[in-house]
Amino acid sequence: MIEETTHRVVAGDARDLDLPADSVDLAVTSPPYPMIEMWDDTFRALDDAVGEALDRGDGPGAFAAMHAVLDTVWDELVRVLAPGGVACVNVGDATRTVEAFRRYPNAARVTRALTDRGLSALPDVLWRKPTNSAAKFMGSGMVPPNAYVTLEHEYVLVFRNGDGRRPASERRRESAYFWEERNNWFSDLWELQGERQAMEGARERTAAYPFEVPYRLVNMYSVQGDTVLDPFLGTGTTTLAAMASARDSVGYERDPGLVEAFDATAASALAAERTAERVAGHRETVRERDDLGYESTVYGFPVMTSQEVDIRLPSLDAVTEADTADGDRHFVADHGTFRPD
Repeated sequence: MIEETTHRVVAGDARDLDLPADSVDLAVTSPPYPMIEMWDDTFRALDDAVGEALDRGDGPGAFAAMHAVLDTVWDELVRVLAPGGVACVNVGDATRTVEAFRRYPNAARVTRALTDRGLSALPDVLWRKPTNSAAKFMGSGMVPPNAYVTLEHEYVLVFRNGDGRRPASERRRESAYFWEERNNWFSDLWELQGERQAMEGARERTAAYPFEVPYRLVNMYSVQGDTVLDPFLGTGTTTLAAMASARDSVGYERDPGLVEAFDATAASALAAERTAERVAGHRETVRERDDLGYESTVYGFPVMTSQEVDIRLPSLDAVTEADTADGDRHFVADHGTFRPD
């Protein structure tokens, strides 16, 4: 059982990660989406070519320049990703009028960038974020032929560095998920509401993804004690998910306001609530089925497969921040075994 994990929040640029090669087991991130207007100023500040293309009304040129900025991050991500490690990238396509209306295929461009750098693309997730807004349809409304489909989905792209890895057997078995979670999480369609957050001292809109997205990915593609990287940390949701799941983590964020505003104390409540939900969900499965042929050695309730018998859900007992002189924020999380009421 993992009793302690460490977490580093870095006020720095992901184009130059201060990490050794092959040191990260899993990357979970959501970059700024090229051609979404809220990110224009971010990309302009990083490459003059972006602003020049936008100013002359060259949408495809701006799209290419923005992705050239992201490519420098992908270079670093691939360098630090361990053999067998997995990278999960949440990204959405964009629709925008720059001279003419068109869709900008961010997911396809990120896939090309990472596969060109040697990663293997795995089946991805379509994350649907439904909206009931009466104003969501644009174009010519009810009159053909000039209306267009409204984008209500994003992608969680999944890549692996080489072949699958085999961590220590005990850590894998303790990090198992329940059979019914496997059926739900590994579906290629997730229907989850998006999330927008405003943080005091930080930029007004952060476009954070909900905790459930990185929480699932951390539990799907790593084991307890692994190291999780987020090169676009934002509000720190990936770090919170790593803390809740007993993984080490490191995240990079260029906005010092977001680094300062990161609240690690939120992790304990999120961990307790989400883990309790998992146990309650499994108990519902136990009530509904009579074909669970094994028993959990830790919890005593029935489970479907032999792979689940040693599952040990971590608790997050405390998170403390360490005083350091390097300018980063360092946290230590203490873990035990989650014990349901």
